[in-house]
Amino acid sequence: MTRDEDLIRIAKKLDKMVSRNNTEGAMDLLKELQSFNMTLKLLQETRIGMSVNNIRKHCTDEELTVEIKKEKLRRDSCDSKPSQPVRRHSSDSKPDRWESTDSKKSGSPTAKKLAGDSIRDKCIEMLAAALRTDNDYKDFGTNCDSMAAEIEDHIYQENKATDMKYKNRVRSRISNLKDPKNPELRRNVLAGSIELSRIATMSAEEMASNELKKLRNVLTQEAIREHQMAKTGGTTTDLLQCSKCKKKNCTYNQVQTRSADEPMTTFVLCNECGNRWKFC
Repeated sequence: MTRDEDLIRIAKKLDKMVSRNNTEGAMDLLKELQSFNMTLKLLQETRIGMSVNNIRKHCTDEELTVEIKKEKLRRDSCDSKPSQPVRRHSSDSKPDRWESTDSKKSGSPTAKKLAGDSIRDKCIEMLAAALRTDNDYKDFGTNCDSMAAEIEDHIYQENKATDMKYKNRVRSRISNLKDPKNPELRRNVLAGSIELSRIATMSAEEMASNELKKLRNVLTQEAIREHQMAKTGGTTTDLLQCSKCKKKNCTYNQVQTRSADEPMTTFVLCNECGNRWKFC
């Protein structure tokens, strides 16, 4: 079993303890973690830091709390090891963007200008703040400033201007990343599950939470059902006139869509032009 698989196994056990609200055996797992030569890559790929942090939040044992703090200090020291600057990909000749793991020591927004344009710099700053919405970004060991700069760069490369379309695109990323009802989107971006180029182009429907996607799907199915209702099994009548073609060749259905003491809703289809409407 590889080191990654061992860490993932430990992380799953810790997560299971949190879900069951029972930290028995956590001490042995934390001691086992001490035998690993922890690297930034391992922290990012296995997300073991989040699992340890979740245990800390649910822990009441003082000895276990001390052990968790030791493990956190070890992870922090791993994060702060100096490394060579990493050059971020850029598709044109704009000023190069560099990131160094030294910048991970600070959680505050960077003051340096990454794009050389006041509008773009402000957008990068707001995107970085959105990625830092919750303190759990530290568990991923990522540089939010560099990630924000790369997301902004992908948006700018598509628009080639800081016009209203560019601003709306940035604004929608920020609002969705900060959405307290959809924290998984931000965590997936921080963990690398969603590519930065992908988050820069995702639609509002794609960024929505699973709960909202299910609600939209239900509403869509209801709309389709209502749309088809007058077509299937309806009653033909010449008492109703289409407002579009003025013909009186219609098919209608009546459905109780509200409470029992409310009148039924009538769904109508014009057999001549296909126009549909409803009334109570």
